[in-house]
Amino acid sequence: MKILSVNAGSSSLKFTLFELPEKKELINGTFEKIGIGNSFYTLKINGEKIRREVDLTDHGVAVKYLMDELINNKIISSLDEIDGIGHRVVQGGALYNKTVLVDEKVIKDIEDLADLAPLHNKAHVIGIKAFIEALPNTPNTVVFDTAFHQTMEEDKFLYPIPYELYEKYNIRKYGFHGTSHRFITNSISEYLNRMDLKIISCHIGNGSSITAIKNGKVIDTSMGLTPLAGVMMGTRCGDIDPSIIPFIMKKENLNADQISDLLNKKSGLLGISGVSSDSRDIEDGLNNGNKRCMLAQKMCVKTIVNYIAMYNNLLNGADVICFTAGIGENSILTREMIAESLSSLGIKIDKERNNVRGKFALISSDDSKIPMYVVPTNEELMIAIDTYNLIK
Repeated sequence: MKILSVNAGSSSLKFTLFELPEKKELINGTFEKIGIGNSFYTLKINGEKIRREVDLTDHGVAVKYLMDELINNKIISSLDEIDGIGHRVVQGGALYNKTVLVDEKVIKDIEDLADLAPLHNKAHVIGIKAFIEALPNTPNTVVFDTAFHQTMEEDKFLYPIPYELYEKYNIRKYGFHGTSHRFITNSISEYLNRMDLKIISCHIGNGSSITAIKNGKVIDTSMGLTPLAGVMMGTRCGDIDPSIIPFIMKKENLNADQISDLLNKKSGLLGISGVSSDSRDIEDGLNNGNKRCMLAQKMCVKTIVNYIAMYNNLLNGADVICFTAGIGENSILTREMIAESLSSLGIKIDKERNNVRGKFALISSDDSKIPMYVVPTNEELMIAIDTYNLIK
């Protein structure tokens, strides 16, 4: 079967086409600046990159270009060869704990949940509708970022605010990156041939979340009602004293949207370093003696370490710690600093083993109390596998 994994943003559309069950990636690409001018798309086929500048007035036009490219590059000979389309959707609330086939109710539910993810959910619906229009006979599925976290118990997902606010507005922890954490859980469980693992999964990238998993179920996770909570990230502040918000609003004369923009887009590594939100730039600055880059790196590591230590206690001792996503898979320095800060737990890193980027690898020493692994994530493949299993 040929399964298309799709992630639609407000002005972008990312895709990967897989052949399943072989898990073979046939083509991937991104359409950018849809509807805002100077639009273009890039493709990667057999290691070759292609870029085309075209007028992408809406997502429907992008989908048409995508279908044409699949045929022109002989990936498929007919649109009928696409057996299913899986869509990533950020917010499924408490309504969905698994992947589902798209129907009118699912689309309405995604729209109704837009208050919890206004930029994401609305864009996802636009993408879903564009593919339904282009391929009306092809089944579509939705894979929710929040679904994997719905095994959390009430004492873990509630906030200590008046309970009535949860009842009225569904204010609770939902968690994100669930598709990635589920992929990591499956990968490390299969590798170690154990389904009863207690895992601390560290998805560390521009957006980061740490998740405690036991027997394949999420016990707790660092992100909350929105992806702003938890550890310090590229441009997001993570956990802070809530009273800081009204204080800054009064001092800087900011409204709700402006303070949200400051905390989501101007904080984190970028806000502290003043240089960049990219971990690679932070490390370069650190190596060149930039004190604010060094401060940003230390602060970021501290927040990750705190969550790992807390979740190790919650799990009554983790069996394994996994690092994934852009920083987790590629930053040798960050992993080393995290491990050194966890030495009180008997964790020891092997510097030679840790000298790896983007590959599945054991990076702890043989006498480390908790083994540590780099486990590359593949959310697109997870979406495709879910879709394959649901429609086959």
